[in-house]
Amino acid sequence: MRFDVVVRQDEDVYYVATVPELPGCHSQAKSLDELMSRIKEAILLCLEEEDASEMGSFIGVQVVEVEPKLRPF
Repeated sequence: MRFDVVVRQDEDVYYVATVPELPGCHSQAKSLDELMSRIKEAILLCLEEEDASEMGSFIGVQVVEVEPKLRPF
């Protein structure tokens, strides 16, 4: 099975991976190699719990730009 994995870096410089097709399936690590190993393990664990009929289908990533409102001080 193949899954799309979204990887980002958090404020503590950890890499964080999430799997959009498997809600709640995520992992983190200090290196990308370690992250990939951990997310594979997380996917296997999620698949044991996940009903295949409930799995979503990842469509893609869109970029949305917004301008935050400035709050008066």
